[in-house]
Amino acid sequence: MSQLFLLSPASCHGARAALLMNPRARFELARRLQTEGVALGEAFTFLSGLYFRGKLEYARAFAAPPAGMPGVVVITPGQGLVPPERAITLQTLQRFASVPIDAQERRYLEPLLDDARALSAGAGEACRFILLGSVATGKYAEPLAAVFGERLVFPPAFVGRGDMSRGGLLLRCVDALSELAYAPLRARQHGPRPPKLAPRRPS
Repeated sequence: MSQLFLLSPASCHGARAALLMNPRARFELARRLQTEGVALGEAFTFLSGLYFRGKLEYARAFAAPPAGMPGVVVITPGQGLVPPERAITLQTLQRFASVPIDAQERRYLEPLLDDARALSAGAGEACRFILLGSVATGKYAEPLAAVFGERLVFPPAFVGRGDMSRGGLLLRCVDALSELAYAPLRARQHGPRPPKLAPRRPS
């Protein structure tokens, strides 16, 4: 089965976002963001740390898209579904920060639905779409389920884990070349927090 990954976004608010988007910042990533731009995935990894890094490395390891389709796209505030390789600038991040990630917010919802419909049509009925992100709220899951239906799945191993634990789990899967099991979104459930992961050995 062919499969595409949909990654939830990093927060464009908070201390790390303020540091990266400070026009006076002079560290290397901030300088590139202000000039030629940086890859969306690189910027979101800085903002979110281990969680986004884990999602991105895992998705790249296990994506199997139909010919001509991207294997990984990232949900963004106001620009729909964007490949992680696409270059963004400081102005892009500032626009992201101005759009609430809320299913009632048209600036967020409409580009997301437009891109999801195009992705669905391009990938075909035999492709499944794997959401790596929160399924406990409707901000990602409900709009995407409206488009992808039963083809939208998620890893039940995420249930009960915090963001750092999810990121660590995904990186361990990449190290072991072992893909998680997936379930339809309708099977989502809350559960107790799983045991802590054992320390990860350097790959």
